Amino acid sequence: MHHSSLQHSKGRSKHLKKWQKITIIGILIVALFAVLTGCNQTETSSTSTEGEITKIVVGTEATYRPFEWRDEQGNIVGFDIDLINAIGEELGIEVEIRNIPFDSLIQSLQNGNIDVIASAMTITERRQETVDFSKPYYESVQAIVVKADSDIASAEDLLDKKVGVQNGTTGSEVAAQLLGERNQNISRFDTIANAFNSQLVGQVEAVIADKPVAERFIANNPNSGLKVIVDDSFESEYFGLAVRKTSPELLAKINEALEKLEQEGKIAEFLDTHMGS
Repeated sequence: MHHSSLQHSKGRSKHLKKWQKITIIGILIVALFAVLTGCNQTETSSTSTEGEITKIVVGTEATYRPFEWRDEQGNIVGFDIDLINAIGEELGIEVEIRNIPFDSLIQSLQNGNIDVIASAMTITERRQETVDFSKPYYESVQAIVVKADSDIASAEDLLDKKVGVQNGTTGSEVAAQLLGERNQNISRFDTIANAFNSQLVGQVEAVIADKPVAERFIANNPNSGLKVIVDDSFESEYFGLAVRKTSPELLAKINEALEKLEQEGKIAEFLDTHMGS
């Protein structure tokens, strides 16, 4: 009997040790998951104890001069940057700027990595399906950039030409409408600078981009031998600041600040600073 009882005790001890191991492993897995989850979370908008927004993280693609680009010191500057910083100052909230590829901005916003997009983004019906836009703050139009001696004079002349655009932009959409979405004559680049550089070496015959961006590139590269054409068929576009559809309070605050900045002439000042020569 004693021997049998000892065997039973040993067996029970083995079971207990087994369960203890399983429990410890389970705790370690949960702890590891918590650490990994914490690492993956990106801090974006901050709120005070009263629930007021105290900080916003703003996404922009800093290769789109004069709206956003890096200066010689590596700082992100431009019209959009002055605008969003002025909005932050008006609202009394901290603004953090993050440089993100243009075609990843909306996804970054939806994922919660950023709170606002300030990146010369045109308000379109397609984009409005996934994000909410502020009131328009800038009117733009697409332009065609060609060699000064090119025979291209209008959008119709692009139908059999090689055209460069920045991926994810309305310039890319215009090219697709003209030539067809899958036309192999359309080259899509990750930045507008790469599209222009491709044009300079003759890989594409024309680039479609926002007119102020095209004009600034030519002004900064006077030996490029390029010129700007605006086709009458190109409609005006309006830029807006984008927020998540779940951020109506933030959107309302941004619109209030935009209204005030417009009334005070601040937006006009930013335009003079960045759209001038």
